[in-house]
Amino acid sequence: MRLRLSRLLAASSLVLLSAALVCGASESGFAQPKPAAPAAAPADDNAPLEQVALTEKQILGLLAAQKDIGAITAKLPEGQDAPNPKVQAQLDAIAKKNGFTGFDEFDKIAGNVNLVLAGFDPETKTYVGPEAVIKKQIAEVTGDKQISAKEKKETLDGLNASLKEVMAVKFPDNIKLVGKYYDKLSEALQQD
Repeated sequence: MRLRLSRLLAASSLVLLSAALVCGASESGFAQPKPAAPAAAPADDNAPLEQVALTEKQILGLLAAQKDIGAITAKLPEGQDAPNPKVQAQLDAIAKKNGFTGFDEFDKIAGNVNLVLAGFDPETKTYVGPEAVIKKQIAEVTGDKQISAKEKKETLDGLNASLKEVMAVKFPDNIKLVGKYYDKLSEALQQD
């Protein structure tokens, strides 16, 4: 069984970057997002996220499982294709304990949640769409005088790449549901 966290972590990184960029610069310089936990890359890393209609039960299960799953995935060696069977069994057990059929389902739900979270403006906590969030971040980075030229270029390159990969949310009710739990989900997914 493959561990598919790269989409989750990529989306989490976008959410973290959103939060860091909206917060602006700190006294010591530009605020940096927390680095994502190392994860194994799936064989089909470029496969698009399978979007599903989320349920409240799935959101609550994700919130309950996230801390334990994050603790395990943070310890995985970088570049590992798949966790060893013991680690996979731990991930599956945590997911099952929290209402999922296994880690694969947990991962799919987390990816869908992160897809929606990427479209929320962290300041207003309202859904504006990922394009609007990224364009706002681009404007903020462009105008920030405290960022070195090198860091600004790297950040803008990353944001422009993200802008090209924006995926529309297929299930509008997911936006309402994620919005209902926005604070808890943002906090839980940033702890990775």
